[in-house]
Amino acid sequence: MTSTVSATNIANEAASIASRYIAAWNEPDAARRRALITTAFTPEASYVDPMMSNAGHDGLDAMIGAVQQQFAGLRFKLHGKQDGHNDVVRFSWALAADGAEPVAIGTDIAVVAADGRISSVTGFLDAMNLPV
Repeated sequence: MTSTVSATNIANEAASIASRYIAAWNEPDAARRRALITTAFTPEASYVDPMMSNAGHDGLDAMIGAVQQQFAGLRFKLHGKQDGHNDVVRFSWALAADGAEPVAIGTDIAVVAADGRISSVTGFLDAMNLPV
């Protein structure tokens, strides 16, 4: 379920919004992942980073599923502090196997709709350490 988020309280909601986002990226079960996507993203939400882009619940679901296949056994974790102002939330993440060094660290900037769901994400890769 979503809640109304205003410019005055988005800083307080930044951690919750980022946590819902990360939960969708980590969910391996297709039905549960789709439910998390519906909770975290507006129906027309878009995503873009240096390596991929997609939009809508179907597109986001397919993209997340493909990333999970490519990086099997790895999980996203929030990294550092989440913050926000106006209708924007910024947070960083690390992608790693449990107990291992991250293979990637990034920062995402999410625009949040009035209902508290993400309407767009622009992702940045801060560091990559892919195994050879």
